[in-house]
Amino acid sequence: MNIKLEQFYKKLGKRIKFLREQRGLTQQALAEKSGISLNYLGKIEVAMNKPRLKTIFKIAEALEINPYEFFNFEDED
Repeated sequence: MNIKLEQFYKKLGKRIKFLREQRGLTQQALAEKSGISLNYLGKIEVAMNKPRLKTIFKIAEALEINPYEFFNFEDED
């Protein structure tokens, strides 16, 4: 995998985790609200799984945010 693409997925996973924790949700709660498995969500957060756009939209809806907020990496690091 391209290093830059791998870095993107790491940042995306961190961003999802950051937004989830900011809302006081556990991985289990977000997985249930998103309709995805806990295992899959956990692997997204550590960049082991690369979510499809449909999954990103499901997670955003569960977090009650605009999906574009996942790509605002300026809040971290």
